[in-house]
Formats: sequence, C-alpha cells, structure tokens
Amino acid sequence: MSRVVYGNLQGLKPSEIRRLERLYYRKIHPEVIFSSDLAWELAELSFLLNRQIGILINRTGEIEYVIVGTFNQIEIPELKGYRESLARLKGLRLIHTHLIKNGKGSGLDQDDLLDLAFLRLDLIGALEVNEKGEPGKIHLAHILPHAGFFSQALSDREDQFFFFFKPKYVWDLRENFLELIKALEDEFEKIKPLKNVKEKEDRALLIFVKEPQDLDWEERLKELKELAKTAGVTVVGEIIQKRTILDPRYVIGKGKLIEVMIQAMRNKANLLIFDRELTPSQVRALTEVTDLRVIDRTQLILDIFAQRAKTKEGKIQVEMAQLRYALPRLRAKDDAFSRLTGGIGGRGPGETKLEIDKRRIKDKMSRLERELARISAERDLRRKRRKKLDYKIVALIGYTNAGKTTLLNTLSKSNYLAEDKLFATLDPVTKAVRTQKGHIFLLTDTVGFIRDLPEELKKAFKATLEELYNADLLLHLVDISHPNWENHIQAVENILEEMDLLNFPRLIVFNKIDLLNKREDLSPNFILRLLNQYNGVGISAMTGEGLDQLISHIESLLFKEESSIVVEIPSEKVLTSHLSA
Repeated sequence: MSRVVYGNLQGLKPSEIRRLERLYYRKIHPEVIFSSDLAWELAELSFLLNRQIGILINRTGEIEYVIVGTFNQIEIPELKGYRESLARLKGLRLIHTHLIKNGKGSGLDQDDLLDLAFLRLDLIGALEVNEKGEPGKIHLAHILPHAGFFSQALSDREDQFFFFFKPKYVWDLRENFLELIKALEDEFEKIKPLKNVKEKEDRALLIFVKEPQDLDWEERLKELKELAKTAGVTVVGEIIQKRTILDPRYVIGKGKLIEVMIQAMRNKANLLIFDRELTPSQVRALTEVTDLRVIDRTQLILDIFAQRAKTKEGKIQVEMAQLRYALPRLRAKDDAFSRLTGGIGGRGPGETKLEIDKRRIKDKMSRLERELARISAERDLRRKRRKKLDYKIVALIGYTNAGKTTLLNTLSKSNYLAEDKLFATLDPVTKAVRTQKGHIFLLTDTVGFIRDLPEELKKAFKATLEELYNADLLLHLVDISHPNWENHIQAVENILEEMDLLNFPRLIVFNKIDLLNKREDLSPNFILRLLNQYNGVGISAMTGEGLDQLISHIESLLFKEESSIVVEIPSEKVLTSHLSA
C-alpha cells in the first residue's frame, strides 16, 4: 500500500508529514462508519496544521488515501484502480474535517456534494473541529438510489438526490455501515430503467438549456429525442435548466451537474447529449468531471448521417464533415508524446503525436476533397446529358421526415427506404415520372433540412445540394400534421436563402392532410384557407389524396408552352440508361 500524503503539503514540517503518514496504519472495524479515536486524532492534526484533513476508507476499514487541504477546502486526487461502473458506488468513503471559525459550525457544502456525486462515493462525512482542537458533530450523507428510498437513520433535511443523516457525535453513531451500503447497492441493482435496453447499448440523458429567447424549447427537445431515436440511442432521461447566462465551462451550473451524475447512476446512462453545439473545451471539461461520453447536437446529426450514407459520395461527404468537426477537438492525451524543450541537448525528436494526428487528418481531407470534386464533375456531366435530352427536373425539398421519399415512391412507383425517422434518406435519388398527359419529368429526392444545420454538413453536402441549382422547380414538402410546421417552413427558407435559391420557382405542398381530417379542433375550411394563403397544394403521399391535382400543378408550371400531347415517349430502358449515365 502507498503511504503518500496527497494535497497541500507546502510549509509542513517533516515531523508533521510523518504524523500524517502514520494515519495509513490506522484501521477501523468494517461495520463502523467512523471511530471516535480516529476522530480525535484527525481533529488534533487538523487544528495543529490549521488545514482540512481527509481520509478515504475502503470497505474493509483500511485507509487508502490521506489528503491535506487548505483551511476552507480539500481536493481529492485521481482515484485509480477503483470501481468504474457508472451504476455502482466507488467502494470508498470520505471523512474530512471542517474547522470551526468564530464559534460557527459547518456542515456539508456544495463542494462536498459534488465530490459525493461525481466520485460515486459510498458516503461523505464532515467532522467539525472546534476552536480547542476537539472533534464536534459529524455531518454525513449518501446518494439516494431513488427519491422513495429512505435510510433507517433520521434525516437532517429532505433532498431528492441525497440522504442527510442527523448530525451527531462520532461516538453516538449506531448505523451498521456494511448493511447500509448493501442496502444501497441492492437498490441500485434493482433499478431497471428500460427492460428492452441491452447492457452495451447507448443510454442517453438529454441536456437542454433553456434561455429566455427559447420560446419553442418543447418542440426542440422533442426533435432532439427524435434525433437520438434515429441514431439508435435510447433516451433514459431528460434534464432541463433555465439559464440567462451559460456557464462558460460546463454550460449548465454545478448544482445541475450533481443532478446529471445521480440521474446517470439511477438510469445507468453512459452518454450525455446536449441540444447545442459545445466548444472543444466544454466537451473536455464535461467528460472529465462526469466520466461520461459527451456529444452535442452536431455530433449526433453527423452520426446519423454516417449510419445512413450508402453511396460512395455520401460516405465521403459524411467523413469530410466528421473530420472537419473532429480537427479542432483533438488534444494531447499522453505527455510521453510531448516535444522536448528547446536548447542544447533538448531539441525535440520532431512532431508531437497531436501534430501528426492533425496533419494526417488534413491530408485525408485533401484526398477526400479531390475525390469529391471528381464525383461532382461526373454528376455535372450526368446533369448536362439530361439537359441535352431536355428533361425537366423537379427537386423535392423540405424539413426532414416531411414525407419526401414516400412521395417519390408513390409518383415514380419506386420502393426506396421511407421510415418515420429523421434523415431516413441521405443519398440523392432521381426517378422519371410520367404524367397521364404523356409528359415526363425527373423527380429528385434530396436530404432533409433541419433547423440550425451544422456548418460542417452544409459544406460537406454541397455536391449533393448542387442538384437544386439545376432544378426547374422546387417542391417544398411540408408535414402539415406537425404542430411546428410554420417554423419548419421558415427553417427551410432560411437555408434556401443561404444557398441563393429563394428566387427559384417553388411550389409549397402540404403533405399528410389525411391526418388533419381526423382532428376535431380544426375548422372545415382550414385546409382551403391554408392553400389560398400559400398558393399551395394539399396531398397525402401515403393515401394518394390530391396527387392528381399536384401533377396538374407541376405540368402547368413546367410545360406552359408545350402541347398537352407528347408524340414520342422514351422507353423505361432508355430512361433508366439516361438516369444512371
């Protein structure tokens, strides 16, 4: 066993350090929370040094760590070699001293509770040391497995995350420590947040910070849930905090971080998802303090795109976006790779591991950009061939999950994947559609839009969205059954404005009107007024309602000066060869 004394040793005499080291030879009975003789010794030492002193005790009663702090606080070192399971307690309890000043006692403060939650300690105790150097009352607390769990001891105050023992002198403690810990761990083991969640699957807590200007926060939280579901992540809890000013380090406050950690324990969560883009330093700080994986909304969308990409072009675009996102977030993880200091005999061996990683990423991005440019040129060639054949092109755009792929399948009699998930379609698909009047146009399905589309994705999918610039008509599909459909329209138009596409011919198509017919809270004339207001068309891509009217609108916009009868209709074989060329 190591006999190292940790913490603030500056100014201590060798004899005082030896007294601290001798604490390692002390042992208490496993069933006892703390012993009175050790309480007297800690109080005497703490009073002598005028500093807080803490000891970490394992479940056999042995002292594993001796720590010296300042007058006001104590800092626990990194605990290596102890339990890492997020759903279990660490197997260590911390007892430390609180020096009384001006006759005022001191119980457990927020820093103590942060240590209790973040380190998943079995128990934490603050031993008062009076102005004579004598031990006073001890304040104890442990994590509650759930709000309905009560210890046999009398509680000092109510709390939904911690149980506080009534303060008493150490020699008056009667609780059996081993029985208490067994009851706690048994209770944690009983908690099964979702029976259908497997042990190795991602279980996420969603973290949403509500700012004063966030009026549609409920809808945004719902969308974050849908994104998590689409990525294959099971959501086991949500944590919402109202803040006027974000914490620059953790985004949320320290008090909320305590809730995050305990909810993670209770729900066996292994992932935190924030509904905002985090800076590299925020991700690093949150990961270090919670010991959980931390991602933001951008990274979640990138992961969905990585899962959905099927074509070579799609995979390259996703990889480009991921590399752009990862580059500023690289950091050195091992001092062994650090460059040696300069000077005689101290010139470094070359690049650090971090610099090599960054250079490799940049080299790979350059290769991918060249490959993407080649694919983009091939796509441009195909577009020119179609233009030679004088095919009209209609591009489907809209908020993700508006039903674009379902409409493509219905109009072109295709069978592409269409799911009730966000970004079900990623790679662009073009199919020929033949009208009853004999006209033929090409219908292109594009990736769905979403609010606050990550900048990395806008850049990476430029080649895909180039299809829109060659379209003769943009069909803006809107899920009218969605309660936030107006904001979806605005989000799409914002992206179109960024891409200089607002002046392109555009037709708004309200999808899923069959679902509106079942709603009793809407007036019979609601759809009619809506169509007049937006000069749009109402359809149901699933049932086929309104599709004939939609085709008529498309024909009137695309083939104004042409005869309603086309003499020669290319065969399916010819059409297919042109589309795949």
